[in-house]
Formats: sequence, structure tokens, C-alpha cells
Amino acid sequence: MKPECRLTGRVVETLIGADPASLVTSPREHVRVTFDGFEGDRHGGRTRLANARDPRYPRGTEIRNDRQVTVVSAEELEEAARRMGVSELRAAWIGANLLLAGVPRLTGLPPGTRLVFPREAVLVVRGENLPCRSAGDAVAAESGRPELASRFPRAALHLRGLVACVERPGLIGVGDAVRVEVPAQRTWAPGGPVPPTAPAARRA
Repeated sequence: MKPECRLTGRVVETLIGADPASLVTSPREHVRVTFDGFEGDRHGGRTRLANARDPRYPRGTEIRNDRQVTVVSAEELEEAARRMGVSELRAAWIGANLLLAGVPRLTGLPPGTRLVFPREAVLVVRGENLPCRSAGDAVAAESGRPELASRFPRAALHLRGLVACVERPGLIGVGDAVRVEVPAQRTWAPGGPVPPTAPAARRA
């Protein structure tokens, strides 16, 4: 199925979180993308252990890792910073792996959206990454502003970015273009109307 909409943005930062004890990530000029995620990042792996974000499973249950990569928007971080009353909110402070620019309403992109990069890598959006107090604590520590720990979750709501998984390995680097392929969408509800039958194809 062809995408309903295509947008183009660019990569501002690629980041890796190598320290399992810290949320904060560090910028790199480029990252190697494998089926396990961003090489060297603590969120890598084809499976992960269920946590508070997965209430349907007992904590610690091994499940598929659909949170390999976190993606944020430069424009949305600027808005979140404005709401908090600070001059900046860095992608590294909240554990992001990719900072993109030029993608309108990035956090609102639906699941199934593909992020296609020029050096073969393709990521598939799995959903919105909701802001939490842990990220707020990291922002407070990195900025030296303790009061931001409680401000962050509210200020960053629907601006915190996305989680994604790897569909195709490759490389992603600073300055790369990214093609955003948004799939066709249809609202579902129980008891909703049955879609009409497609017309029969004409013979040549």
C-alpha cells in the first residue's frame, strides 16, 4: 500500500546512551543501525523486559523490543522549553537517539509511519513516547534547575517524541535527509460501518 503522505526532514543529532545507569545520551556524527537498534545504545536488543509502561504483562516478562530508538523534534523541544520557561531543552537530556527538524507534529505521527534514511536505514514508528518523571529528573540534573523535574512531564506532553524499531539496517548521520512516509489511516470503532466494496477492475 502506498503511503498517504510523504514529508521530508533532516537529522540534527544522532545520539547513543552507552551507560545503563544514566538516561542521558551522547551525540555522535553517525550511528550504525542494526536489527537490534542503534549499535552501542542501552536500549538495543530484539527483546526487552516489561516495565511500568507494559501493564498487561508482569514486570520483567521478556517481550519484543518495539522501543529500540527514541526520536524527538527540534521544534517540539523548543516549544516544551518555552512552556517550562527555560532557554533550551536538549535531546540528550531526555535520552533521545535521534533529533529531527522539519517534520511537523512529529509526536503525533501514527504507528506504522516509516522514517527512511539515505544510507539504507529504515525505522518504523511504534507510538508516542509519553513524558515521565525520570526524564524530568534528568533535565533537572543536567540543567541545574531542580524545579524542572516536576514541570517537565506536563510541559512535554505530546511533545516528547516517538519510539520506533528498526525495519532495515544501515547508517544514519548528522545532516542526512529523512523521508517520512505516513500510512493511510481509518478510524475503527465496534459496530462501525462496513467499508464499501472496491469496484471491479476493468479489463484492458
